[in-house]
Amino acid sequence: MRQRSKGRVTLAGAAAVCAVAALPAVPAQAAGQPKPYAYGFDADAQVIKGAESTADAEALTEDTTYRSSIGPEGKLNFRVDLDAKKNAYVSVVAAPRLEAKLEYSDGIKVTLQDSQGRTCSDATATVGSGSFAQPLAAYAHRTIEKDGSSCQEAGAYNVLVERTSAEASTPGDWALEIRHVTEPGLKEAGPTEAPTQWPSASPGLPGGGTKKAAGGTSFNDAAEISEGEWNSPMEAGRTYFFRVKVDWGQRFFGTASLGSTNTEGYAFVSQGLTMRLYNPLRGLVEDAYTTYDGKQKQAALDPVPPVAYENRFGSGDDVQGMRLGGEYYLAVSLNPELADKFGKKPFGVTLRVNVEGDAKAAPPYTEPLGDLGVSEGEKAEKSDTMKLVGAAGVGAGTVLVLGLGAWTLLARRRAVPGPAAGQGQAGPGDGTTPTPYGPPASW
Repeated sequence: MRQRSKGRVTLAGAAAVCAVAALPAVPAQAAGQPKPYAYGFDADAQVIKGAESTADAEALTEDTTYRSSIGPEGKLNFRVDLDAKKNAYVSVVAAPRLEAKLEYSDGIKVTLQDSQGRTCSDATATVGSGSFAQPLAAYAHRTIEKDGSSCQEAGAYNVLVERTSAEASTPGDWALEIRHVTEPGLKEAGPTEAPTQWPSASPGLPGGGTKKAAGGTSFNDAAEISEGEWNSPMEAGRTYFFRVKVDWGQRFFGTASLGSTNTEGYAFVSQGLTMRLYNPLRGLVEDAYTTYDGKQKQAALDPVPPVAYENRFGSGDDVQGMRLGGEYYLAVSLNPELADKFGKKPFGVTLRVNVEGDAKAAPPYTEPLGDLGVSEGEKAEKSDTMKLVGAAGVGAGTVLVLGLGAWTLLARRRAVPGPAAGQGQAGPGDGTTPTPYGPPASW
């Protein structure tokens, strides 16, 4: 069952604190074994095999998470059955193995098609100039529009997932996490034009002092943070996830600063830190990166509009992505070159988050919006577990104890077999698990 006891998490966290001395160390990677995936997959995900033809595509059930895999230049088809009233979304997270060699254009494309093969929408996510292993997320959607002429009717739709792979890239399969969710319609029509202008000035530093947070391994266990300044140790070559509540009518601002090091001599990494902002549907809203030369550097997201229903009718990810109130995600990745040039110790990263404006009432939906596929029990459990770490800002020893306890609990819940070699097949096969990493080695 996905509904879990909130009290059980609290008790388990206390037990982890008391028994920290007995916790096993993070296991080292065995020689000759494939590297783990760069993402912490949902342990409750159902395994599904994508089809080469639309005629053989398996159906994705609403509010269900799936696991699959895709090979280089692979194409997989899935089916969704939609009504004529709700907006529908299918998100795909693709994860290569850690330390895989990638090229700028490596990535995935997700397309939603109607029964005639016409595109309802599509989205592409690529590695970019950093060219290192990191999870990529994209979604396709069917949006009901008053005067829409295509993709409005009820029936079977096809989801096409494609992978692009450069010849020089590591050729192994990428693991996939797939979600299908719907959004109810409105009781009455609202605005249909997105804003074209909004304040561009970024706010000052958030108040309240610096707090500590240990980022999660995925959307599934993202650490809950709020407006403020957050310090997090991060290892080179890894991606860390955080979630922030942004309500209707509110604006989000975010920066990530990579702290200085004491390395002698001159070294340079062209894309040392990458930060991506995703909406509650796992759609990319905005991204930013910074170079690094051993001195403190900051990546800052461009200002985005306040959350509003009508943003979906605008142009550009930064507008369309701010279509829904809820939990937004920050994914922060550090280039593995940082370890080679500046040392293998965890780097100090500071996140500064501003959420401005008063929360407004949600649009008049025909039924409760819910949490788009995440049960209230699961949400409460994640919140309580990650708050154990966030609340431990009183000393390094407390952070050590609570951090390891929380990571161990999450790792036990989310350890599942990795996809087997071969396109579209997920399950045991290579003797590894997709659990990507635990806390920094120095904890």
